[in-house]
Amino acid sequence: MPLVYDELRRIAAGYIRGERPGRTLQATALTRTFLLFLFGSLVAAAPACTRAAPAPEPSDEITVIPVTARPAEIGGLRAVIHATGIVTPSQGAEFLATPPDTARVLEVAKAEGDQVAAGDILVRFDAGAASANVARQRADLASAQALAENARIAQARMRDFVERGLVARQEIDRADRDLADAQAGVARAQSALTAAEAVAARAVVRAPFAGIVSNRLKNPGDIAFTTDAVVRVVDPRRLEVVAIVADADVPRVVPGASARLKSGNLVIPLAVAGRADNAVTPGTPTVRLTFVEPSSLAPDLAVEVDIDAEERLGAVFVPVEALVRSGREVLLYVAAGNTAERRVVTVGVETDERAEIASGLEAGELVITRGQNGLEDGATISVDLGN
Repeated sequence: MPLVYDELRRIAAGYIRGERPGRTLQATALTRTFLLFLFGSLVAAAPACTRAAPAPEPSDEITVIPVTARPAEIGGLRAVIHATGIVTPSQGAEFLATPPDTARVLEVAKAEGDQVAAGDILVRFDAGAASANVARQRADLASAQALAENARIAQARMRDFVERGLVARQEIDRADRDLADAQAGVARAQSALTAAEAVAARAVVRAPFAGIVSNRLKNPGDIAFTTDAVVRVVDPRRLEVVAIVADADVPRVVPGASARLKSGNLVIPLAVAGRADNAVTPGTPTVRLTFVEPSSLAPDLAVEVDIDAEERLGAVFVPVEALVRSGREVLLYVAAGNTAERRVVTVGVETDERAEIASGLEAGELVITRGQNGLEDGATISVDLGN
């Protein structure tokens, strides 16, 4: 800056020397005027120097989206009905130990989960009232037998009197009737005693078959009514599954059809036996399925069941992961060369792995199975034919 000032002052002095005499302009003032003019010019030019660079020209490069595709196949496809069910004992494979009458539980011989053999004692009840009734019925029977014996003796005596002509024949008829009535009283007393003894015998409950104690519902000292189960025994070799199905699926379930039970990581084969006699929920369609092999599953276990239904032959099908659901529409994206085509299709039978395409697709067309979500119709793609 000092060099610029000196040079400007020298130029100003030469300019002033050429002026006529009497002018008051001095070289220093003229130099400062030149500097102010120069500084203003620089300030005015600064915004132009800092102006933004022009936007780049738009690129003609096309975005290529990588996708995986598989050809639509043709063949057979088995429909599967999904249902929920519960493992239950089959008919005759469940026993409930109940009291003969309202009674106190004296002993529960088995714990939950214990194995039992046929004839094993399960429960003992307080049989005080039942034992008293047996004693009373025995006394009644003895009294009836005594009356019958007296009637027999009287009949024999009366018959002798008739034969000897001591009494009229009508008396023997009366004696016969008295003996018949007494004998009927003996029969009634014997029946009552048998019933009382049966009730008293039920104070000790035994297992009618071999199995396991699935539930222990009462303990010693508890009062049990006639409708109360104290112990539940089931035969694990005779279990089945009762499954709930939708009304529309009932005609599609055929006896003898194969099925599978899913419980955690277990997949166990089943067979459809028919409609269930005792529905899990009244008014709800249920089917009964039997185990192909003996099962170790616990009774009352909730399970998922897949039941094989009708089979479609000559069906065009694709992997289910290729389907894109948009509201009520089902879409597929087809790889036509390096372009993605959006298709609205109609889906028929659908399984966990494959779906039948009833319309909108031909066998052999490449269906995008990965990368189709968010893909636009007509997008440029690169296709990987995944296995």
